[in-house]
Amino acid sequence: MSSRPEYYVPQPYDPYADDEPQGGWFNSDGYVPRPPQGYETPQGPGHETPQGYGTPQGHDVPQGYDYDPRTYPYQQQDDRPAYAPHTVAEPAASAEPGYTVPETPEVGWDMAASRRRAWVSRAVLLFVLAVQAVLSLRLSNTAFQDEALYLAAGHAELQHLLHGTPLPIDYAAYFSGSPQLYPVLAAVVDDRFGLTGARLLSLAFMLGTTALLYSFTRRLFNERAALAGAALFAVVQSTVVMGYFATYDAAAVFLLALATWIVVRTDRAPVAAVLLAAPVAALAVGVKYAAALYLPTIVVLALLTGWPHKGGKAFLRMLLLALGIGALLAAGMYSTDLLAGVRQTTTNRDHGSDSAAFLLQRSAQWGGLMFLTAVGGALSYVRRSRMNESPIAQRLGNPGWRWRALLGLVLCGTALLAPAYQVHLGTVVSLFKHVGFGLLFAAPMAGVGVTRLIGAHFRYPQLGIMLWTATLCLGISQADWRFGVWPDSSKMIQVIDSHVDREGHYLASTPEVPVYYLREKTSHRQWQGVFALEYTDKKGTYHKGDAAYRAALRDGEFDLIVLDGLTNPRVDTVVADAVKGNPHYRLLADLPFRNSSGTGHYRIWVKTS
Repeated sequence: MSSRPEYYVPQPYDPYADDEPQGGWFNSDGYVPRPPQGYETPQGPGHETPQGYGTPQGHDVPQGYDYDPRTYPYQQQDDRPAYAPHTVAEPAASAEPGYTVPETPEVGWDMAASRRRAWVSRAVLLFVLAVQAVLSLRLSNTAFQDEALYLAAGHAELQHLLHGTPLPIDYAAYFSGSPQLYPVLAAVVDDRFGLTGARLLSLAFMLGTTALLYSFTRRLFNERAALAGAALFAVVQSTVVMGYFATYDAAAVFLLALATWIVVRTDRAPVAAVLLAAPVAALAVGVKYAAALYLPTIVVLALLTGWPHKGGKAFLRMLLLALGIGALLAAGMYSTDLLAGVRQTTTNRDHGSDSAAFLLQRSAQWGGLMFLTAVGGALSYVRRSRMNESPIAQRLGNPGWRWRALLGLVLCGTALLAPAYQVHLGTVVSLFKHVGFGLLFAAPMAGVGVTRLIGAHFRYPQLGIMLWTATLCLGISQADWRFGVWPDSSKMIQVIDSHVDREGHYLASTPEVPVYYLREKTSHRQWQGVFALEYTDKKGTYHKGDAAYRAALRDGEFDLIVLDGLTNPRVDTVVADAVKGNPHYRLLADLPFRNSSGTGHYRIWVKTS
């Protein structure tokens, strides 16, 4: 009987393992075992060295190895007697071993593209988009005052464009975006499908944003980072709410994502190709002026994404994009009447009284978890650049640590722009939406953070699942709270429907809501809000502020009054006191409602004489 050693079969190589392989000689036939002590190779005819006990050519067997049955299955301990194994001579012609180790593919996530890999990635992305759509569609409430304002303005602008109807108000003077862009588009949809259709338009924009985020993150890193970043971005409060909110924020963030996608996708194209992103970025600013805050990030990305492929020409790429965007914005501002609106709502905006600590706390609540994940991903990326598990990736060139540090700084730092700007303004208005703008750029690094948290070969998937679940729960609770901030106005609209016409003058806490729902009966110029009233009484005396409300009500100026007690409680109290005992008015209805902060009621007065 011939003795034949069992050969060691190598396991898949783990490039992320912390420990180096310990001892042993490895060749294509496995580990070569050490002969047992006391064994001497028989000499003479008919005796040959048993297979597995010979020393490979070009290698010396290390001395002093201790007995280890896992590594040397045929090595005997020193305290056991050694016996020469009984062998049978084999023909000299048999030079090939009886068994060879089969070739095994290199580990896990292969670097090469494949159809299976592409379809799996797309399937997961579709699942992420489905989750995002469900989270947005589950929200329900009547029109918020901003939604009502933009839709009503869009209808007025549409009538002005098509039929020359005069505008009731100069919307361009105080809108924070061009009234001829998103409001007109939303009004066209609203004419056909109502408020739900306008909100679905925002959902389409936000789903497109998530898909673009996946695409350019995949280009920067890989599929897993792209899917992880998209999955986190899809469930944060800002994404969920903006996905069912008929304002121009969803359109603006989509255009920013599209401009970023163009910049990243043209990194290997001719330098001039980056100019394709210029009109898209300029249009984003036209839709919402605050989008200009993120243009420097897109311009710097033109440099960073082009540097590994073009070297010094990447600076020309960045310069071309900056000049292209600047020229388009300058032409747009000075060829239209939007400059006053830009100054009033953006550059010269009135400062509020919210403290920096309060604003930072809110920012941390609404985007802090995803931002910390992005910071962790950026630090990990600077420390180790390789994004693929295949050992082949070790032999490929990777960007230097300075380039990686700049990319992480730009993407993560962009998420801080909105909180810093709101702290400067001292107002929490629109902060939750602007946080989402910054998270769009931090999402790629957050995706890297999730992949590093999970580890190579999905070593700790439970950690990634826990992080995503925490983000999901926060997003759901915050979105539900946000969509319940304003009261349901359906009963109020039903009550006042028969009391408005084209001749009256009305006062309301949120006049935009009745203007939108009752636009067939009334127009914006007939309504007065609870901010900054100026009034000249019947005696010719000019009044301003609270005195103006008292004087107007004393003269019976308004035919209908609608107060909600939320928009400006101080002025609501002034108005309520002024109509108490006033012979011109009687209480028409007191309608209770519930919102995220508790309960309240609409108080409606109608003029009697």
